[in-house]
Amino acid sequence: MTLVFNYDNSLVNKDEIEEIRKLTECAHEEVLEKDGPGSEFLGWVDLPENLDEEEYARIKKAAEKIKSDSDVLVVIGIGGSYLGAKAAISALTNNFYNEVDKDFRKTPKIYFLGQNISPSYITDLINIVKDKDISINVISKSGTTTEPAIAFRIFKNLLEEKYGDKAKERIYVTTDRNKGALKDLSNKEGYETFVISDDIGGRYSVLTPVGLLPIAACGIDTDKLIEGAKAAKIKYSNKNFWENDACIYAALRNILYNKGKDIEIMANYTPELIYLSEWWKQLYGESEGKNHKAIFPASVTFTTDLHSMGQLIQDGKRNIFETVLTVRESEKDIILKAQDEDLDGLNYLAGKSLSEINYKAFEGTLLAHVEGDVPNLNIEIEKLNPYNIGALFYFFEMACAISGYLLGVNPFNQPGVEKYKKNMFRLLGKPGF
Repeated sequence: MTLVFNYDNSLVNKDEIEEIRKLTECAHEEVLEKDGPGSEFLGWVDLPENLDEEEYARIKKAAEKIKSDSDVLVVIGIGGSYLGAKAAISALTNNFYNEVDKDFRKTPKIYFLGQNISPSYITDLINIVKDKDISINVISKSGTTTEPAIAFRIFKNLLEEKYGDKAKERIYVTTDRNKGALKDLSNKEGYETFVISDDIGGRYSVLTPVGLLPIAACGIDTDKLIEGAKAAKIKYSNKNFWENDACIYAALRNILYNKGKDIEIMANYTPELIYLSEWWKQLYGESEGKNHKAIFPASVTFTTDLHSMGQLIQDGKRNIFETVLTVRESEKDIILKAQDEDLDGLNYLAGKSLSEINYKAFEGTLLAHVEGDVPNLNIEIEKLNPYNIGALFYFFEMACAISGYLLGVNPFNQPGVEKYKKNMFRLLGKPGF
């Protein structure tokens, strides 16, 4: 395992952690034994070991077909139905993945749709892809969630106009095993379908077909992704509190929350991790934000945001703490060279790599923020690869479940999400509302 959790700068002492250790162990036990609130949605706990091998083989086969016959894969989903795949693809490919020439990329461009109802966004995407060979992966348990349902209706029509009867060969559906509008349509039309398990909620679904098909379609080694998650499952099932970083992270978050630190800022030092932070924000925000409780999850990318949000973090209200993701080794690097005329004053950096300079920026920021009374937790990733990202996904999922129980909420439901839907349906005149 190449994830290192360091909490030396948490501004929390060991006695404080010891006071909450037994409660954390009980919460961890509830997750492992699947007997706490929301236990019907704990299938993700054993998922890395219980992956359906037959379905996984079909996912790989479908991914190869998409690679061979499509210039573009449009992934239609919202929330956990797209953020996990987006996070993995952003972290493990190229910052400008869709701009890379296909002869070099050898995989389709990936676009995400159904995460909003913006007419300009949808129209712009249609105009970009309409003259290319397209496949669709639509992800929805019910098939009636408004945003992806609208997007799928529009793109289904586009494919049928473009390919006729063969459109169904380019539509891949990830939905409920037995029921729902999308399942019924798939049965009728003959779409290839993959299953969203009943016991896994959307924000915990990245290691299911929800995430695996689009991740595989862009050439990422999903075997390694799952292998990393398996290793994390073993490590974070350890009942020895002091050897389980997921338990310690959950305990520290609870301690800091009870000290008035009710905003957690996920910080990273490379743009590849922006969507990992977005996935994390949904995971923790939707899991913990109930009963008028929550640690509000926010995110920044340094050093970019040191020139904007950095001022607030350094000198603003002291109700925040940071969880910082750092990557120790980069496979892409640049060595700065000396110039004859040192007009920009950078010759002192000659011979240093950008990775080294970036890491020193992290260390300098850490010192400044801790001195400014901002607790810092650091998760260091040896390098960005599928194994480590799979482990990181599982680490955060386990820690989130434990943390939710410590907070006194059910981390696996989302009753508040339904309220905006009911109001919107009523305003739009949907029958029954």
